[in-house]
Amino acid sequence: VQLVESGGGLVQPGESLRLSCAASGFAFGSSTMRWYRQAPGNERQWVATFTDFGGYTFYADFVKGRFTISKDNATNTVYLQMNSLKPEDTAVYYCHARLPPGEDYWGQGTQVTVSS
Repeated sequence: VQLVESGGGLVQPGESLRLSCAASGFAFGSSTMRWYRQAPGNERQWVATFTDFGGYTFYADFVKGRFTISKDNATNTVYLQMNSLKPEDTAVYYCHARLPPGEDYWGQGTQVTVSS
């Protein structure tokens, strides 16, 4: 199993970024995928979910209306479109999959810095 994030960087408040997570080694099409983030000194927090059945999406309140998670089963990639970025969105963003029989897999993370 491999999850590889990309797309992070330094942006100014109000700007946008799109993160990508390339997945391999498991049945991506039938897996729920999630994004988490971790700011320095803070615990890792859940950001968004794209479910396997039905393609439902769920968001943490602090990103609702600004971030969009999407999943491309043809390319085994999950995305996180981040708009109207704020300084408090600064964190390392991680891609996550929980696979049978209940094991968690994480990518290496990609740094997002929002600063003027």
